[in-house]
Amino acid sequence: MLKWLLLLIISVPILEIVLLIWASSSVGVWSVIGLIVLTGLIGLTLAKHEGIDTLRRAQQNMQQGQLPAEEILDGICILFGGILLLIPGFITDIAGLLLMLPFTRPYFKNWLKAIIQNMINRGNTIIYRRF
Repeated sequence: MLKWLLLLIISVPILEIVLLIWASSSVGVWSVIGLIVLTGLIGLTLAKHEGIDTLRRAQQNMQQGQLPAEEILDGICILFGGILLLIPGFITDIAGLLLMLPFTRPYFKNWLKAIIQNMINRGNTIIYRRF
């Protein structure tokens, strides 16, 4: 898992730079800068809308005495999606958008559930306690 994360940390910025240079030479630097700013604004708006909706659903579940587990996973996806949309680049924008949209988010939630379940099965969970 750590090897894949390291590979992503190294390769994604390189790919982003190559794509940004290619796009700048194709459509112009100012168009690419405008697109980067636009995707950042869209990301902020989408994160706010989806975050408020998820918070509202979590509050409803808690009022009914239920644990808002799905909403917590939604919140994690929305948080990371918003961060990715704020990072300049096309690859991170696509990944962030996929994490934000309600109809693509379940795929990432299922992947996240599998990772958490695998950690629990292997005993790699960290339990925080107050002392």
